Amino acid sequence: MPAEQITSPDDDRIADYRALTDVELRTKWEPPNGLFIAEGELVIRRAVRAGYRLRSVLVDEKRVEQLADLPGDAPFYAATPPVLESITGFHVHRGVLASFHRKPPLSIADVLSASRRVAVLEGLNTHTNLGALFRSAAAFGMDAVVLSPDCADPLYRRAVRVSMGEVFAIPYAKAVDWPGALDEIRAAGFTLLAMTPAADSVPLQSLTSAQRARPAVLLGAEGPGLTRRALAASDARVAIPMHRGVDSLNVATAAAVAFWELSRTD
Repeated sequence: MPAEQITSPDDDRIADYRALTDVELRTKWEPPNGLFIAEGELVIRRAVRAGYRLRSVLVDEKRVEQLADLPGDAPFYAATPPVLESITGFHVHRGVLASFHRKPPLSIADVLSASRRVAVLEGLNTHTNLGALFRSAAAFGMDAVVLSPDCADPLYRRAVRVSMGEVFAIPYAKAVDWPGALDEIRAAGFTLLAMTPAADSVPLQSLTSAQRARPAVLLGAEGPGLTRRALAASDARVAIPMHRGVDSLNVATAAAVAFWELSRTD
């Protein structure tokens, strides 16, 4: 479709893209309206390949041809860089944005049914950590992600961008009952492995074959870690051995190490 020129940030046609840096506003706008924003050509094309339906595209007027081959009949808008910045609230240095329709949410049973290794996240509310974790999950063979009710939105623009679109590759479900959902995961045949630097933890590499068979890696928020209730619900407490008195890693880094170690059983 030919691009429609946008000259004002007040144009109602680009309402999906306003104030993209305002997390509170976006949280109130995106999920209730069944949309999310993707940034950058690679991420947008991965969303399309994953079956997400385009609502619209907004690009720097110099990049119109870059995404001219996208499928479907979604509106295609173009604007100058200053207008893009006034719409979004930041310099869109990739010059390409798209709004997508969300898919219906999956249940925990949905994502567990076809999984052998899963990540279970409690209170992970930093979008950059969440995006990085999804990227590692895809890279190291995790089959699904389960999130507690207070986790951040995996489809928030920053999480999508940091994941390089890998949030589209990993099925995920958000729990309603917490920590009751942990019982559901165990009942599905998974072993709950709580990542914690607690003194009674066992080294990650010493897990038994039975514990590695169908692991559910339980990770908490940056700083506080897992809650007492989550730790109590786990089957084993697991730590990554470290040197020089370092007691913990960034949660996304710790997740990558754990996912890699568990992938070695393949």
